[in-house]
This record gives sequence, structure tokens and C-alpha cells, in this order.
Amino acid sequence: MVELQASDVVEVVDGEVCWRFERSFLTSNWTCLWGRGCVGILDRPAPELGQGCCSVGAELDGDDEANLVSALAATLDPARFEHHRDAATGGLFADGSRRATRVVDGACIFLNRPGYAGGAGCALHLAALDMGDSPVGLKPSVCWQLPVRVDWQERPDGREIATVRRWTRADWGDEGETMAWCCTEGPEAYVGESLVVDSLGEVLAEIAGPAVYVELRRRLGADGTRPGAPG
Repeated sequence: MVELQASDVVEVVDGEVCWRFERSFLTSNWTCLWGRGCVGILDRPAPELGQGCCSVGAELDGDDEANLVSALAATLDPARFEHHRDAATGGLFADGSRRATRVVDGACIFLNRPGYAGGAGCALHLAALDMGDSPVGLKPSVCWQLPVRVDWQERPDGREIATVRRWTRADWGDEGETMAWCCTEGPEAYVGESLVVDSLGEVLAEIAGPAVYVELRRRLGADGTRPGAPG
């Protein structure tokens, strides 16, 4: 697990959980470059494939998430889901454990390829937008949270520490050593027009809860006030 420097941590305590946020990332102007030159996570730069970080199947967080993905997939308009026939004939999951989505033709089964008439990108994401809803919570959690990562630790007193930070190459394991890039490392993606605490506000609020997010913004001074000491 990546350890943050104490000077780079903003702590918010909420009941039994101590949330520790990576200040430097949340106050940066990182932005996702999918569809805008992202070279992907293969072992060679491949912006033309439009895969972003979808070259591998999405890891799922238990049966509840697998059931949610199955239910949502059943509602997808085939015209917006390029691989709906593959899903119907071979299933959505990598194997019987249902702990990852299936890879079809080199990427996640839900990824519509560039040029697809129904729209490029995640079919689940597109479906949420079609419904006027947010993709947050309607895709596998690892997908809607990226590039945010949460590390959980249990303290001796039974309480928990949740560290909210950016993904790094190390978090990808051995694959991280050879992939073309990690979008949070290097300057290419730090070209957004707003701070991450704002641009990924919905993600942060979903992860930690609205009250923690409001307090986080206060402590970062992102709510228009001067950063305050813990209350």
C-alpha cells in the first residue's frame, strides 16, 4: 500500500472511520484524457484503440456488484452495446466466480470500440447518460472510482482508516511496470480546468458520503473559505 506523507494528508473523522485524503491530488487539475489522446495501459502506446484503462476486465466487488452488473446489462439497448451478442452467447463474466467482466477482442465486453454506430465508450456509461442519470454507481466500482483508489486498514481498536488517493503504477502489480502509461503519473493529464475535489466531487461524495465531502472541501478551502483546522 502506498503511504502518503503526513503533510499531504487531510483527515476527516466520521464515526468509526478516519478518512485520509491525498491533498496534492485533490488540489491538482488532473482530468481524464479518454478519447483525447489517452495511450492506454497496454505495453505499447495505442491511442487509436480508444481502450483507455478498459483493456482488462473490470474487477468486481463481490456478488452484489456482479448481480448489479448483470441486471444493468439486461436493460441495455443492443444498439448501444456493441458486444450484446457476445454477452448473450458467452456471458458477461471472465469465469464462474463472477469476479471480473469478460474480455472480448482485447478489451472489456462493455467497451464499444471507436467508430461503433451506437457510440464509443462504456455501454453502461452511455446507458446511464441516456437515462439522464450519473454513471457513478451504475458501473463496476473500480471503473467509476478511477483514478481514485481507497485503501482500507483496521486499527487495533476496531475502527478503520480509509486512505483516498490517486492510483499509481504499483497498484497495477506487475502489469504496471510495462504498461504504456499511468494517467496519474507525469504531466500529460494535469490539464483540467478545475480542481479534482470539484471535478470528481460526485465520486468523492459517493465514496465517503456527502457530509465527509462537504467537510473535505472546507478543509481544502474549496468552498470559498480559508482552509480550516479540524473541527
